[in-house]
Amino acid sequence: MSGEKAGSDTDALTWFKSSHSAGDGGQCVEVAVRPARVHVRDSKDTTRAALAVEPTAWAAFVEFAAR
Repeated sequence: MSGEKAGSDTDALTWFKSSHSAGDGGQCVEVAVRPARVHVRDSKDTTRAALAVEPTAWAAFVEFAAR
């Protein structure tokens, strides 16, 4: 897991907002998927560092969160 500064290669990523994010500006996350890393960031403050995790770790998190 790593934090990546906004403005680095994370600017070139294609970000997708979570389908569970409310439209009222509440707690929203965005995800960008690359073969070697899944990047996660706060959609309300995209200048902050993004979290980058391995795809297997992201899959385990999503499976756990879906329970």
